[in-house]
Amino acid sequence: MNTWKEFFTSIKDKDYAKSLNAFLNEEYTKYTCYPPRELMFNAFNHTKLEDVKVVIFGQDPYHEPNQAMGMSFSVPKGIEPPPSLINIFKEISDEYSCEMDYKNGDLTYLANQGVLLLNSVLSVRAHQPLSHNIKEYNLFFMDVLALLESRDQPIVYLLWGGNAKKLKIYLNNSNHLILEAAHPSPLAANRGGWFKNGCFKKANEYLRSNGLTEIKWQNK
Repeated sequence: MNTWKEFFTSIKDKDYAKSLNAFLNEEYTKYTCYPPRELMFNAFNHTKLEDVKVVIFGQDPYHEPNQAMGMSFSVPKGIEPPPSLINIFKEISDEYSCEMDYKNGDLTYLANQGVLLLNSVLSVRAHQPLSHNIKEYNLFFMDVLALLESRDQPIVYLLWGGNAKKLKIYLNNSNHLILEAAHPSPLAANRGGWFKNGCFKKANEYLRSNGLTEIKWQNK
C-alpha cells in the first residue's frame, strides 16, 4: 500500500472497522464528541503516507470545546494553546534559539511538512478524557503502525511519555529512528526529561543524513 486511501480501503471490511463505525455513529448521535467527525482523520489528510518523515504520538483528543482538530497536540488558530503545546514550543525555541508564536497552536504547518500528528484514539466525549479508549481503536492503531513499519522511507518516531514509549516493541524497522523524552505536560516536564532533550534537532539531523529536507519547526 502506497497511500492512506489504499490503507483505509483495505481495513473498511474488517470487523473492528465496522464495530468502530457503529460505535461512533451512536456516540456522536447521543453525546457531544470531539473533534467534529469530519476532522477525525485530519492527520492522514494533511500528511501523505509517502511524505511521512516524523511521527508524533498523542493519546486521545482534547476534550474541551473547540480544541480538538484531528491532529495530536494541535488546536485551531485562535484557541489558546494548552500547557503541553506551550512546552513543545518552548523546547523548539530553546533548541533553535528562535522565536515562537505562543498564541497560535495550529500545527498544520508541521503536518504539511511530513510530520504525522497521530493520536492512538481519534475521538472523545466532551469533558471525559479516554472515554473512547476502546479495543477497536487499538486494533486500528496497530494496523497504522504496521503500515508505517513496512515502509522503507526514513522515519523518526518521537515517543514522549510512558504511554508512547510502550510502542517501542512494535517499532523495529532499521530505517527508522526512535527518540524518547518525558511527556511535555507540565506535571511530567517539570520533573525533568523534557526540556533540553534535543529531539527536534536530532530528528532533523537524521533526516538530513538520509538526504531529506529538514522540518521547519518554528511557527513564525
